[in-house]
Amino acid sequence: MTQTNSPALVEVVDIQFRHGQKVYYFSPAGLQLQQGDHVIIDTARGPEYGICTSGIHTISESEVVSPLRNVLRFANDQDEKTVEENQATERKAHQICLEKIAEHNLDMQLVSTECTFDGSKILFFFTADERVDFRDLVKNLASVFHTRIELRQIGVRDKAKMVGGLGICGRPFCCASFLDDFQPVSIKMAKTQNLSLNPTKISGTCGRLMCCLKYEQDAYEDAVRRAPKAESFVDTPDGRGTVTEVDLLRERVKVRMEHQPETINAYRNEDIAVLRSGKAKKNDPPIPDDLAPISGGGRRIPREEPREEPTLVNPEKFILMEQPVIPEEAPEVPQEQPESPEPKRNNNHRHNRRRKPRKDAPAKAPEAGNAQEPSQSAAAKEAAGEKKKPNRHRYNRHRRPKQNKPQE
Repeated sequence: MTQTNSPALVEVVDIQFRHGQKVYYFSPAGLQLQQGDHVIIDTARGPEYGICTSGIHTISESEVVSPLRNVLRFANDQDEKTVEENQATERKAHQICLEKIAEHNLDMQLVSTECTFDGSKILFFFTADERVDFRDLVKNLASVFHTRIELRQIGVRDKAKMVGGLGICGRPFCCASFLDDFQPVSIKMAKTQNLSLNPTKISGTCGRLMCCLKYEQDAYEDAVRRAPKAESFVDTPDGRGTVTEVDLLRERVKVRMEHQPETINAYRNEDIAVLRSGKAKKNDPPIPDDLAPISGGGRRIPREEPREEPTLVNPEKFILMEQPVIPEEAPEVPQEQPESPEPKRNNNHRHNRRRKPRKDAPAKAPEAGNAQEPSQSAAAKEAAGEKKKPNRHRYNRHRRPKQNKPQE
């Protein structure tokens, strides 16, 4: 038997630092925690005060962000008093920071002020359209509170999450009530859901697209895949027509009939058959007139084709041949053997490129059995009185010899 490896489970508890902020996982460390308990937890900034939003439960180890920190202890009366003092400090620091911003004439909007549990640092959150030089502001605040000052610039969506409020639906902001992270929202979602593209209708209080557009996007995408496109040519029980309007939620369409353009009927998606998806293009093939799978009873409407009259054959043009026709074999043509090519002359040497064979070259020795006379030697030719040709210089081989002028 094969055993499947089940994912490891970890016991965690959900802790929230402030109302409306993100919920984090912490290890209960053996404490019996319940929803609503006030605890002191270990964080990267030191001990912090938090509220337990749910009891102990188990999750997969892959969902835990390591390292998983522990819950130190339950909050006592002294811890509650410290939290009240820190809240008073936050209100005072927030008012003083607003005055300092006005003195320095800085283009920034203060959103929230937070003080750490041990009072070692005060954080100021603000929004601004551009970068702000707040170095002088930090120096003035540090001289007033004598502690570490930190200013953080946030976006408009984070501002709406911190401040909170009511949306156009009449309910509290989703980001301030239950959303942990902001999900990307695009204008394509509004187009898919057939919403008005007016920014005032699809934007939230923060000025960005509403987060609720993401909730129904998957359902709309599934409905779009099942519904025909606008301007599609479809077949209905009453005949063929063109889709003029698509209702995704009710899964119904309105069709303008082909033969009665003034008539528009409504049908369900399962009662029609799409013959052409979308608007017709130039390269689309024409739709046959007899193609009607629904109005034609589940088959094509039979079309009467013109009958072709049989053509008469003239028997005089055909001759009956009793003997089979065998093609005559072509006579074989003897192939001529190519002549052996003449030996090429070695023209590599520059002195022998244009030189012709000398006439006075000694003849080859006669073969045995031939009655030819041997060639005469050069001395015998001189004795016989033959004149020897003058030797020409290699540079003067094309120059004619000078002729002696006749004496007068």
